[in-house]
Amino acid sequence: MSLRKHVIFAVFKRNFLSYFSGVIGYLFIVVFVALGSVLAFSDQFFANNIASLDQLNQYFPLLLLFIVPAITMSAWADERKTGTDELLFTLPASDGEIVLGKYLSVLAVYSVALAFSLSHVVVLFMLGHPDVGQLFANYLGYWCAGAALLSAGMFASILTSSTPVAFVIGAVLCAIPVFSDRIGAILPDFLGRHLSASRLFQNMGLSEQLRDFGLGMIPLSGLLYFVSICIFMLYLNLVMAARRHWAGGTKGTQMGWQFAARALCLAIILISANVVFANWNVREDVTSEKLYSISPTTKKILSELPEKRRILIQAFISPEVPREYVPVRTTLLGLLRQYDQAAGDQLDVRIVNTEQFSPEADEARTFGIGAREVQTERAGKVVTDSVFLGAVVTGGVDDEVVIPWFDVGTPIEYELTRSIGTVTETKRRKVGILTTDAKIAGGMNMQTFSSDPEWRIVTELKKQYDVVDVSPDGPITGDFDVLIAPLPSSLTVPQMKNFVNYVKSGKPTLIFDDPMPAFNPQLAAQLPKPSPGGGGMFGQRQPGPPKGDINLLLNELGIAWDKGQSVFDLVNPHPQFASVVQPDLVFVTERNGEGEMAPFSDESEVSKGLQETLLLWPGSIRPREGSQAKFIPLIRSARSSTGVLPFDQLISNHPLFGPQMLPNPKRIIDANTDYYLAARITSDVGAGLNVVFIADMDIISNMFFQIRDRQMYDLNLDNVTFVLNAVDELAGDKEYIPLRKRRAEHRTLTTVEARTQTFVEKLQQETEEANKDAEKQLEEANAKLNEAVEKIRNDPSLDAQDKQIRIQMTQRSLQQRLDVDKVNIENAKEKKVRQEKRETEREISAIEGRIKMWAILLPPIPALVLGIIILCIRVTNERNTIVPERLVRDVGKHA
Repeated sequence: MSLRKHVIFAVFKRNFLSYFSGVIGYLFIVVFVALGSVLAFSDQFFANNIASLDQLNQYFPLLLLFIVPAITMSAWADERKTGTDELLFTLPASDGEIVLGKYLSVLAVYSVALAFSLSHVVVLFMLGHPDVGQLFANYLGYWCAGAALLSAGMFASILTSSTPVAFVIGAVLCAIPVFSDRIGAILPDFLGRHLSASRLFQNMGLSEQLRDFGLGMIPLSGLLYFVSICIFMLYLNLVMAARRHWAGGTKGTQMGWQFAARALCLAIILISANVVFANWNVREDVTSEKLYSISPTTKKILSELPEKRRILIQAFISPEVPREYVPVRTTLLGLLRQYDQAAGDQLDVRIVNTEQFSPEADEARTFGIGAREVQTERAGKVVTDSVFLGAVVTGGVDDEVVIPWFDVGTPIEYELTRSIGTVTETKRRKVGILTTDAKIAGGMNMQTFSSDPEWRIVTELKKQYDVVDVSPDGPITGDFDVLIAPLPSSLTVPQMKNFVNYVKSGKPTLIFDDPMPAFNPQLAAQLPKPSPGGGGMFGQRQPGPPKGDINLLLNELGIAWDKGQSVFDLVNPHPQFASVVQPDLVFVTERNGEGEMAPFSDESEVSKGLQETLLLWPGSIRPREGSQAKFIPLIRSARSSTGVLPFDQLISNHPLFGPQMLPNPKRIIDANTDYYLAARITSDVGAGLNVVFIADMDIISNMFFQIRDRQMYDLNLDNVTFVLNAVDELAGDKEYIPLRKRRAEHRTLTTVEARTQTFVEKLQQETEEANKDAEKQLEEANAKLNEAVEKIRNDPSLDAQDKQIRIQMTQRSLQQRLDVDKVNIENAKEKKVRQEKRETEREISAIEGRIKMWAILLPPIPALVLGIIILCIRVTNERNTIVPERLVRDVGKHA
């Protein structure tokens, strides 16, 4: 018998209107939206400073445990309680039409509730600029998850005639998929750590299925998961609705077992289909940046693979990985399948399920891919898993690139595509590393008599280039595509001349120099060159040979760089680090350019499209007047919050312990000066210039690779991207620059930032005034000392010897008093600054509190207003249907 639409619609209309006939339906919707607001706009939302629904995504499955039973508890229970179910089943409608009509009605009610929750999106757009595609995927996931659980809630309602009992049973049934992933996390503790059932339970969890939707993807496996739950639970609803036809007696028992067997077979079929589709990993990417689809750059490289060279990608992947690595494994598998399809016969993909202590693990180790020990939390315990997540790309007998590990933040597509491009090149480009005191290529450390490891930047470059060490002791020769010069200010006099001659030849050169290298402050450009043999007697630091004149290099480049100044920025775009990150750690973000010159130049591919970098105690460079070289600023700090610190106010060079950081230096903003932290310098005069100069050495320190790989502190920095872009640009290998920049736009809460910026500027003004007051008091104290000395010096009654004695005594006495005054003045200044800082933090917290209050209160208002309007209309209609003579007009008459 076919389903009749008009019958289904009649059942749908009856149940849908009945839900909104009373106030209780609107109350549930208001509570649902209000709870969503509390979860979406929590304190963590403002601390993260990201315009997204990440916080709501995390708790939405728990929210469904409330709203789904609230909607479905009366779907069947009220019918059975009032006896209208018998009337309903006597109508000319099949059981399937009734079940489907009721299901569509509760789905429509849930859709209305979800539509009212779109007010969360309105709040997001008021606070920032969220990704529309990602929000669409979020809400599609919410709708699908609710649609699946509604069928379970209906099944709970058909089991009882009590709506409260139906609510409880519905919540219990919905809790099974909601908490399934947690059950899977506990299973290994009882049944063995590497158990496929554990992975199956985790995959079947509602949070796991919503993960891709939250990222901005629509996975086929996720859609099938929700459809499967819906089909299975609606089938159970249909069985219970038809139970009146066969219940009772021996035949009823036999039919019961028959339907149970059918339900079990249906469950097995649906679970099997989900397992198969989960391995296919077919997903539609709806993010604005299309982050989860292979890029045009990758497609171009794959389409140009040489016909005579066949590429083989072998991925050694553990079948089970800790929870935080599930997205990495999923994305890697999905991309490999896309590569296999896009490249056709020119590329083969071999995916190897690799268990610890297996033959596959031994094969992986022959390529240098070993198991990583990963700590994860499971069932409240911290456990360690051995995981394989690596790949090797082979293009011939000797052409091979190994990616030993894909971490949480590893740009997977970039790594794979670059590896393919590298193995297909007939000859790799060459990068030279100039040997300086920075020793980024590693080498013998004469102070510790041990070998220093190479920096991660060198390891990274070796994946794409031939990397060689270059000595500056003689004339620099060699066929380098680019020469990297870390800390040339540490070169000796003859070494500096050799390096400057190389730069004058017009060869591509990447220069890093630093007024205060955080990785080793003893290498500061302002300090003398340390002795290569270490310290002298009693631990005193011994100076090395004289440093070369850095001005020889600066004059050739046509730039000015004060090696004794360090840039600071008083604005920290990450509120969660406000109390621990000092201003000398300069965050440069795309928001710095609002109303000013852009922080990242669009004139060069090196910096175009970057979103955020972090530089530690960087320097500042600028073009010299009259220079014929072209100066393109690549990174520029914000004018409104930036200034410089002289080296002597930042560092104290202790004779025994070396450079020591001075506490609480005086910082004054210079809003009239542009501070360029990196620049591209070219010239056509003579042999020309082809240089990128970065006034910070720490930008390529290992720490930033760790931050990128592990996504530490929730930072998504472009330090590594920027440096590798500079190498590629200078070497003429620009294919991977667009691919390397590919990541989600940093969408912050711009409204909150704009509101709090005023108080940050106020704090700076108050700090400057406190510094000026302290300086004035010190000047007055010094003036008194000088006045007393001059008075003695001009006293005609004293001879020269008496004057000298009295001057020394007066100076000693007044100096002691001055020292005490300095301490008191400094303490008073610090107290005032701390008070202003606390006041500013209170003001900012108050602003965030007000914004948070409105963010929570605004979303439920539309549903509340509509409920009040409907209530008023209902009361008015009821009054209009009453005969006027029956209305009580005078209470006193009837008393």
